[in-house]
Amino acid sequence: MIRRYFISDDLDDLEAIEHELEAKGIDTPQIHVLSEQDAEVELHHLPEVSPVLKSDVVHSTEVGAVVGVILAAIVLLVAYFSGWTETAAGWVPFIFLAIVVLGFCTWEGGFIGIQEPNIHFKRFQQVLSEGKHVLFIDIDPEQEAAVKKVVRKHPKLQNAGTGAAAPGWVVRAQIYFKRFVKAMP
Repeated sequence: MIRRYFISDDLDDLEAIEHELEAKGIDTPQIHVLSEQDAEVELHHLPEVSPVLKSDVVHSTEVGAVVGVILAAIVLLVAYFSGWTETAAGWVPFIFLAIVVLGFCTWEGGFIGIQEPNIHFKRFQQVLSEGKHVLFIDIDPEQEAAVKKVVRKHPKLQNAGTGAAAPGWVVRAQIYFKRFVKAMP
């Protein structure tokens, strides 16, 4: 999947675009509106970006986990090459320390990420602070023509480039879950 970004200052236009995209077969979980005006986005019934995804918590947690794995490995290697594992205590305290280091680094990475904007949305900070909105659509290559047709009908919509989309299996799981929930009595 690929992610297409567009900028607009008109939520009514974005609402019309959403309906047109859905009519062309693009499901709601593929469409998102990033804005600093969450209440207005909700009033227009647009699919907003959840607050946790606006922050960099996921990416920073992953970075923290990688740092934690490296530091945990260093703890274990130092303990082994220093001969500390040959004492009566053995490996247990060092394995425990490595787990604590891994957990702390992962937690700290997430904590830092909560305070930062999502790495994929940093380039839009200026636009968002001006009161504009970012529409992004995760699409399969065969849906590209449908998106282009809809976008051509909306001259106020500015193309803002492309980026990495959510994995296809995640988007499809959201689509199937939504359909499942609708089918429930």
